[in-house]
Amino acid sequence: MADRAEIGKRLLLVFRDVFDDDSLEIFDAMTAEDLDEWDSVSHISLVLAVEREFGVSLNATEIGALANVGAMTDLLSDRATR
Repeated sequence: MADRAEIGKRLLLVFRDVFDDDSLEIFDAMTAEDLDEWDSVSHISLVLAVEREFGVSLNATEIGALANVGAMTDLLSDRATR
């Protein structure tokens, strides 16, 4: 299991890159509804960027079950290979 705080820092950088916003802050309860730019197209970009950054392959069931950023962080904490 990877360190959750480190996962969160890396995930923040991914979000900032995908949404092209260096001032963006993420939080565990954050969902797509909290960010106007987070639409279906950016969601796919986000998932692909997360997979690249963390060396994981997420299936549709895992992605669909993610309720918020905190759930993504927990999943990555369990699954990240790097």
